[in-house]
Amino acid sequence: MMISSFDDLLLATRQQVEPQRLLFVFSGADLPDDATPEQHSRFQSGMGGALTPLMCVDKMPEELDTFSALVEESREFGHEWAIVFVAALAGSGGLAPTSEDAEVPLQRMVESIKAGLLGSFIPFDRQGQPVILS
Repeated sequence: MMISSFDDLLLATRQQVEPQRLLFVFSGADLPDDATPEQHSRFQSGMGGALTPLMCVDKMPEELDTFSALVEESREFGHEWAIVFVAALAGSGGLAPTSEDAEVPLQRMVESIKAGLLGSFIPFDRQGQPVILS
C-alpha cells in the first residue's frame, strides 16, 4: 500500500495480520550556530536545518482517530516540532506489543534520528503529509 497521508498509515497498520503499535519521534528543526547565510536563507524558506528529537511516544492505531488528534496531544508537551517520524512495531501470536515492548525500539529511533539514519521511518509534516528528506 502506498502511504500518501497519515490516514493511509493508520489504515495500513489496522489491516496487518498481527496487531501493531505505532512509534512516534517528534523532531524540531534547528540551524547550527555556524550556519552560512545560504543555509539561513534556505531555513527561512522552510528547507534545510538539522532535525533534533524532542519527544517520543507509542500508541496503538486504535488510540488515534486522526492526525490532528495526534498534533493536539503533542501540544500538551510544550515543544514545537517540525517533523514526526513514525515506525510500526508488530506484535506476535495475535498479541499487540506493549508500551514496555516499545521502549527500546523508541530509543533506537531517537538515536538513529540523531545520527541522520532516517531511511526506515516515515516522516510527516505538521499537516500529516509524508515528507521526502534530502
